[in-house]
Formats: sequence, C-alpha cells, structure tokens
Amino acid sequence: MGLRLEDLALNKKIPQKGMLHKVGIVGCGEMGQQIALQCSQYGIDVVFVDVNEEKVAEALNGMALMLDKIINKWGMTPNEKKLILSRITGSDKFSILADCDVVLETINSRKPGTSLEIRKDVFVKIESTVRPDCIIASNTATLMISDLASALKHPERALGMHFISPVREVSIVEVVRCQRTSDEAYEMLAKFAKMIGKEVVHVAESPGNISTRMIIPFVNEACEILMEGVASVTDIDRTMKEASGNMMGPFELADRIGLDKLLKWMENLYAEFGQLKYKPSPLLKRMVRAGLNGMHSGEGFYRWEDGRKVRKAGPLSKLGRE
Repeated sequence: MGLRLEDLALNKKIPQKGMLHKVGIVGCGEMGQQIALQCSQYGIDVVFVDVNEEKVAEALNGMALMLDKIINKWGMTPNEKKLILSRITGSDKFSILADCDVVLETINSRKPGTSLEIRKDVFVKIESTVRPDCIIASNTATLMISDLASALKHPERALGMHFISPVREVSIVEVVRCQRTSDEAYEMLAKFAKMIGKEVVHVAESPGNISTRMIIPFVNEACEILMEGVASVTDIDRTMKEASGNMMGPFELADRIGLDKLLKWMENLYAEFGQLKYKPSPLLKRMVRAGLNGMHSGEGFYRWEDGRKVRKAGPLSKLGRE
C-alpha cells in the first residue's frame, strides 16, 4: 500500500509508550469535578461518566461555577476558564473511557452501609471498556483496594488514589497499592500525580489511609467538646486553626466534607477496627438524620450561602450548643 500524504506530515504527533494523554473519571460529584478541573488545568484531556445526561449537565455546570469563584478572586481569567472546560467531556456511557490511560472511580453513594459492591461493579464496567494497559484507580477513603481489585481480571492494574479536598489547594495525594499492584501501574500513577502538580504520599494498604483516620477523631472530639458545652462551634474552630495551623477547624472541615460522608467513613472504620475513636458522635448522627449534611445541603454546623459559611444564631438547630 502506498504512503498517504498525511503519513508524512512533520507535525503529526506519535503517541509514546508510557505517556499519559487522557484521564477518565466515573462519578462526577463535587470531588470528581475538582479532580477533573485539576487535570484539565495541567493540559490533560478529561472524560467523565455519570448516571444520566442530567447529571452530566449538572457536573459541567458545577465545574463552571467553581471556576467562576476562582475568577472572582482574581485567580484565573475567563479565557483560561474556557480553555480548561474545553478539555472536559462528559457522557452517561462508559464507552467514552475507551482510550483513557488512567480511570479514576470517584462515586459518592448516599446509600447506607459500605459502597464496596457498587464500586466493584463500577470497576468491572471500567475494565470491560478500557485498554489492557489502562490503570484503574479509586478515590475511596475507607475501603481496601484489594477488595476492589478482586473484581478485576487484571488486578495488577488497580490502585488507590485518594485526593483531599480542596484539591486545588492540597499539594499531596495518597497513593495506595495492594498486594497485586504491579510496579508499572504504580509508577504510571505516580507520574500522573506529578503531571497534575501533586506530591505522592505512599500509603500501605489500610482503611482510612492517613488523612481520614486522623480527621475522624478530630471531628469526633470536637463534637464531644461542643455537646459538653465547653465552647461554641466558632470558638472551637478558631482555636484549632490557630493552635494547629490547619486551613480550617473541625466543624468547617466536617461541613465541607459532608456530614453524611463523614458518618459513612466513621461507620466503615468502626466496623473495621472496633475502636471507640472511630465510633460516630451521637450529635453527628442526629444532624445527618435531620438532613443537616453541611455545605452541600446548605446547613450543617454552619449555614452556607454560595459556598460561604455563615455563623448560626442561637442553638445548633436544637441539636447542640452554638
């Protein structure tokens, strides 16, 4: 067969082995959106899958709003926003992941109990779609990667890659390999992390990694202090920000993570380790039952308006002391 003219083009890009060009995300809630923006900001094409076209549209709109907030703080120009969003495509079909180099599972199930079986099902769907050399990672905070990898025909491609919110501001990412993870898969994921401006913290496989296991007792003890009437929500937060140098206090952190998500983390770790420090605070449980789930519901330990926290006046919705 004769050569075509385009075969001789000098500017034709030839894919290189080991290079990373496209990232897939399954489940594009708030965390998935943050990760998608982080990847696109560093010039990587992103495709994401959500349950239906309505959720896809919501995710795209959510990312646009996140960028608008950055623009309002003079952290980005409107043209940069357009460029970032131009590299992100969503669909309700897994086939969009076919030519990805890395796929991240970032689902956020609101159902009670662990999301192990749901995540395993997602892993199977991803593997049936992607190339044999595609890395499959999960952003799970409390589940074992080995349990997820057991659903794959090629478990050596599975890892954990736990991002910490706010993704734009936190410089590290926790990377977890299971017993079956190959060196090649780990090295590729570490390269990916570096490409999007993150430093890898290698974590031995353990539910909760580092960050979640430290956050849960932090929030639980703050709830205990609040229920005892020792201090108010705002004073506890202010004290811990000043004393520890953290970006936010335990209650603001809890609200931003989502109290319903925190409760699931606590239940998972308490079931795994049986230690009282992971047992959910009664205050947290009552708030979740009342729908006070934090920033994403508009009210938690604080009221939230357009992503900004507003101090509550009076009792903490009769569930604690403010």
